[in-house]
Amino acid sequence: MAIPSIQGVPLEINSLIASHAIGIGFIKDVDGEYSFPVASGLIRKIESHFEIDLLDELKFFSAAGKAGEIFEIPVSATGSKCERIYMVGLGSQSNSDARAAGSALGRKIKGKAKTLASIAITDKSQLRGHAIAIALSTYLWTQKTGQNKNETPKILVSGIHNAEVEKANILVKAVWHTRDLVQTPSNIKTPAWMSKQAKALEKKSDITVTVLAGKDLAEFGGLRAVGNSSPNPGPRFIQVSYAPRGSKNWPHVVLVGKGITFDTGGVSLKRPYDSMIGMKTDMAGAAAVMHVVGAMPEIAPKVRVTALLMCAENALSGTSQRPSDVIKHYGGTTVEVINTDAEGRLVLADGLAYADLNLEPDYLVDVATLTGAISLGLGKQYAAIYSRDAALAKKLHEIGEKNGDRVWHMPLVDDYEIALRSSIADLNHTADAVKFSGGSITAALFLEHFVGKRTWAHLDIAGTARSETDSGESPKGGNGFGVRLLIDWISSL
Repeated sequence: MAIPSIQGVPLEINSLIASHAIGIGFIKDVDGEYSFPVASGLIRKIESHFEIDLLDELKFFSAAGKAGEIFEIPVSATGSKCERIYMVGLGSQSNSDARAAGSALGRKIKGKAKTLASIAITDKSQLRGHAIAIALSTYLWTQKTGQNKNETPKILVSGIHNAEVEKANILVKAVWHTRDLVQTPSNIKTPAWMSKQAKALEKKSDITVTVLAGKDLAEFGGLRAVGNSSPNPGPRFIQVSYAPRGSKNWPHVVLVGKGITFDTGGVSLKRPYDSMIGMKTDMAGAAAVMHVVGAMPEIAPKVRVTALLMCAENALSGTSQRPSDVIKHYGGTTVEVINTDAEGRLVLADGLAYADLNLEPDYLVDVATLTGAISLGLGKQYAAIYSRDAALAKKLHEIGEKNGDRVWHMPLVDDYEIALRSSIADLNHTADAVKFSGGSITAALFLEHFVGKRTWAHLDIAGTARSETDSGESPKGGNGFGVRLLIDWISSL
């Protein structure tokens, strides 16, 4: 489906009745009274035009006013295109409630070539998030034959500034394209296919793409150990760079994304087998960082941004790595492999070491669907952030609370370091020397060995990057987590 467009329109009746549907936000106070944040004069004009009483309608529905609660009122009037009014609850009018209201409205027009005009949100600081939520909740991805892929909705948001509309559309496109990559099945989505998607970004100004494969990966021991299990086409190291002329002295952000295009677990085969079904999404980190960089020419920050996509398939074959193998990572660190299903940290280690030794990053951030442990610790609503830089972690947390890509600062527990010891290599990669549990923490401690003295953050998005249900802003499957977070953060530097 084509990406829906967001447009700003004047806050007046003629703009609204030219749409197929109008979204109106409502609030219920502690005394049980209903009200509308939008100007009362406009509400009166809507009621007069359609000959309805919106307060009576809310009382009829016994509306609770919770965020995203929605009621549909069929309407008709001479000279009006409008077919529906959607009354949507705004809860406590928080940022998350504004997004919840947006996603409820968007789902009403999902898969339809309809125009929705939202006057639900009047707080200018929440309008962008509300508009993005409307657009993202209409997302569809399908390979069904005969499916009409031209049914693309149009979104109008009253009172929004042009600059906010432009930024909202950029963010929607970046998340949308990320979702498309993550949703693509793995019989199509090989590491070579990922490199072609990255190469397509070169049509944008100031973006260059470099792809390494085969013998050029001789120094990338982790990437080869995982990716050579599927030698056709084999692993890929993909570098996507945004570096406009004159940007040499700008801050340099390097993003490293886990790009496992399918994960069987390798020799340490996943159990139960049906846990593999969602593993086409195991490259969500790589997809996110690719399209963060892809958005940079439109965002135009005074920041150089490089994404390193560590792409491989973790298959089960005669060339798979084995438990007890010792591999040499980029930069020379040796690692004893204990469990081949902990492959993400092996490919990330190469990318982090490469960035540290070659790219001089001011900020080094990796993004990965890394551990099931973090889903147990934080559930599906928060990703983990690990960093020694408290200011960086705080900034990312604050941005995520506002735009919906929420992250929680987790501790790097130095006492757990001893679990990474190996009797035959510099490290073992699964922290099996001592049983501390805390699998997401020990994975982060492992990665920290490859970042040198850089300002580093690790985002473990295993719980948040994929959704088990089609609800809210997210489709079932990959949802593009991290794209909004990183774009907004880079924009703030």
